Amino acid sequence: MTDRVIKAILLGAGQRGNSYCDYAINNPDKLQIIGVAEPDAVRRGDFQGKHKLVDVNCFDNWEEVFQREKWADAIIICTQDNMHYEPIMAAIDKGYDILLEKPMSPSPHECLEIAHAAEVKGVKVMVCHVLRYTPFFMKIKEILENGEIGDIVTIVHNENVGNLHHSHSFVRGNWNKSETSSPMILAKSCHDMDIIQWLIDKECLRLSSFGSLSYFSKENCPPDAPPRCTDGCTEDCPYDSRKLYRDSDNEWFRAVAAGRANATDDQVNAAIETGPYGRCVFQCDNDVVDHQVVSMEFEEGITAAFSMSSFTPDISRSLKIMGTKGQIKGHATPGSIIVTNFMDNSEREIIVDTRGGHDGGDVGIMDAFCTYLSNEKSNTSYSEANISAQNHMLCFAAEKSRLEKGAVIEMKDFLRNL
Repeated sequence: MTDRVIKAILLGAGQRGNSYCDYAINNPDKLQIIGVAEPDAVRRGDFQGKHKLVDVNCFDNWEEVFQREKWADAIIICTQDNMHYEPIMAAIDKGYDILLEKPMSPSPHECLEIAHAAEVKGVKVMVCHVLRYTPFFMKIKEILENGEIGDIVTIVHNENVGNLHHSHSFVRGNWNKSETSSPMILAKSCHDMDIIQWLIDKECLRLSSFGSLSYFSKENCPPDAPPRCTDGCTEDCPYDSRKLYRDSDNEWFRAVAAGRANATDDQVNAAIETGPYGRCVFQCDNDVVDHQVVSMEFEEGITAAFSMSSFTPDISRSLKIMGTKGQIKGHATPGSIIVTNFMDNSEREIIVDTRGGHDGGDVGIMDAFCTYLSNEKSNTSYSEANISAQNHMLCFAAEKSRLEKGAVIEMKDFLRNL
């Protein structure tokens, strides 16, 4: 074991950046945050206070970080999706190791360029596919590698986005438009494409996809509903911003709506009266899908079916892996895995710990990142840039298929024609 403490700088002190960097507070022997770049003064100030940063290491734009010679071990990039490419290329050029929030970029070309640049420069880049680092999916990977269910034949994987989560992030929030963020299959489900490929560990040969924005649109707006909930809407609506934000005990919703942690009722109310989170969900400018399916064929005839839907009350993932000798059925929340053996039809249930952000994945990925940078021996399969870039291609191909009414996309042709 090494006693090295990784020193890192955060670019983008939003919810995800804070989640990752909280690891440093609880594990000061592994990670220390020494700088931040964040344009929002309130967020920057809150983060500076939390990590006890000196003023000269706090910036309102990421460009200033790279005006100095390299002054940390790593850069943690948690800017918006379409703001990843320039800072990561600058960080690679300076020789920093990097933790990059997913998706790598909304552009397939930029994803591949990032991976290539990191390889050429010899820096380490991990992409935040936190599901890989949850006890749930790590246990499933272990069962597969032990050969307990034989060879994989089929995977059926469901992502339940949650109707309220969808309304918050993908209707009112930062990820509501493909042009300014990413298509839903990339912004939300690149986690799942990564997990499916990681579990199967074969090359995807072809895929097709269907999906649409079916509900959160002007066509479904109640008659006479005002543009904002606070403008006197009397509809009994589950998406009423007054209920979801001002009157809610959901601290994440409240903090995002108000743009600050520990927001008061008055601050939240002011935010929904004027900001994006107070808009009627049927009168926003969103265009990303609210449900989508992807069918995939991998090498050796292995098939996978993925379904993402927002029309569920919970935020969870479930899957069934059907093998030649048995089956794995799992629900990530509450962390239940049932393994069936075909030889005697026996079943055993495994319960894993799901405490912590992303069912333990937020801490798991930071543990892995520090291990990765410290060159410690590990059995972990890291979500490195070159691996993640290839898995992102499944998302880009799926979106192409969806826009072409379910056309079958041959992955070799897709990559050749980029």
